[in-house]
Amino acid sequence: MLNNARFLAPLCLVLALPDPLRAEAPLSAIDWLSESVAAPMTRPEPRKEPAITSSALPEEVSTRPIDGPNWDAAGILSPSVSGLPRDLWGSTAVGDLVPLIQAIKPSDLPAVQDLIYTLLLAELDPPPGSDGEGRLFLARVDKLLEFGALDPAMTLLEQVGHDAPETFRRFFDVALLSGEEDRACDTMRATPQIAPTFQARIFCLARGGDWNAAALSLRTGHALGHITDEDEELLARFLDPELFEGEQALPQPPRPSPLVWRMFEALGEPIPTHTLPVAFAQADLRANTGWKAQIEAAERLARLGGLSPNRLLGLYSERAPAASGGVWDRVRAVQRLDRALAQSDASALADVLRPAWDAMAEAQLEVILAQLFAERLLERDVSGEAGALAFRLALLSPAYEEAAIAREPKNNEERFLIGLARGDLGEHTAPGSMAAAIREGITARRMPDATRELVDQNRRGEALLRAVQQLSEAAGGNLRGAADGLASLRHLGLEDAARKAALQLMLLERRG
Repeated sequence: MLNNARFLAPLCLVLALPDPLRAEAPLSAIDWLSESVAAPMTRPEPRKEPAITSSALPEEVSTRPIDGPNWDAAGILSPSVSGLPRDLWGSTAVGDLVPLIQAIKPSDLPAVQDLIYTLLLAELDPPPGSDGEGRLFLARVDKLLEFGALDPAMTLLEQVGHDAPETFRRFFDVALLSGEEDRACDTMRATPQIAPTFQARIFCLARGGDWNAAALSLRTGHALGHITDEDEELLARFLDPELFEGEQALPQPPRPSPLVWRMFEALGEPIPTHTLPVAFAQADLRANTGWKAQIEAAERLARLGGLSPNRLLGLYSERAPAASGGVWDRVRAVQRLDRALAQSDASALADVLRPAWDAMAEAQLEVILAQLFAERLLERDVSGEAGALAFRLALLSPAYEEAAIAREPKNNEERFLIGLARGDLGEHTAPGSMAAAIREGITARRMPDATRELVDQNRRGEALLRAVQQLSEAAGGNLRGAADGLASLRHLGLEDAARKAALQLMLLERRG
């Protein structure tokens, strides 16, 4: 027989949870975040009789600091690193800025995606109207989660702590997808005011080995109507899977939360991540996942800048490819290129460079290839067609300007690319309509009218977000967006980002 005291303690805690338990997601929350915390209960204040004074002395005045920490100021890139002025948001009110951050879409141009990350991670002054609720901060974290950038999102969350429901909710999900759920459960136990939902509490009780308390919480929560029938069946199987051996598997939800996804995985019924938001791909990087699934997840994250190139290379280099086609062709091509560079074999380089480019271009990972190998290629004596391809790779790397200085142009297109990389197009003829739009933007003597209007109103952050949107559209062939977006970046002081974006518009095929 189970010890009654052991049941009564968790029962008291369960019944003490606020009602309603279902948290209403903040407006900035993305729709797959777990409802891992309960909405705090608000109780009506008791009616008070008017106070009657018994003295003519002045009333004692209470004070509190008004300059406490503001989440919206949190960031991990200082102005000296980000290149953005601390007062970037200027006069744009937080209520206007949050929807603009939420509306950001991932860009097919890695240079623009990098700029988006810089905006999300920069340490900036809070915008007007920032009232300490962290609306802008949460919108930034949610956008990082949307892009699958769990590590920087976690770093931002660590800055402000996990003792508020809004931040713990995100911390809990990042921990679930990163394999650090025990850490999240420890935080939950140590911070009662977070007010966990029954589902999150049951999960953490089970992870902590307190199966009886978890089972009691499940029965109580279901009886009180706080756990749906579907959640009750999933949690019951999670707590005691042997009871359900031989029964039909549960239907898998098309849009699970990280908590639901993690419980299905624990049951041996993992939900494939390739149809889920990209943040779930981080879970496939764990060692208990198959090699092919790890590579596919890493490529998916790398395309959005959510994974370092070296980590992808580490996965590519882990072992010999098991088959051919698709991901295996990329593994084989990258391994051959890496081996040829290590052996300083110019003849082998000429043979393997084009297949490596083609394989990575198929997955839109050309810039990753450049970041991994371009500088090493520049140190080798590669000529002819392979030399021209090595030069193009170098232009997609951080060493684009050095490569341009060292290159003797072979044709009009290379002359234009060299001038673009060096920031001096001179009289070079634009080889095509996109090049003409790029030339217009790079050589523009003044900001586009719409950008100038925003800057004159002290809304530089909005002007930058507008330029980001225009350049993302330019990747799909919007020539006006290319010209105006590049001109705006340059006049906002982001010369390096403008050149990188322009070179990528020239060298990457992103128009469908």
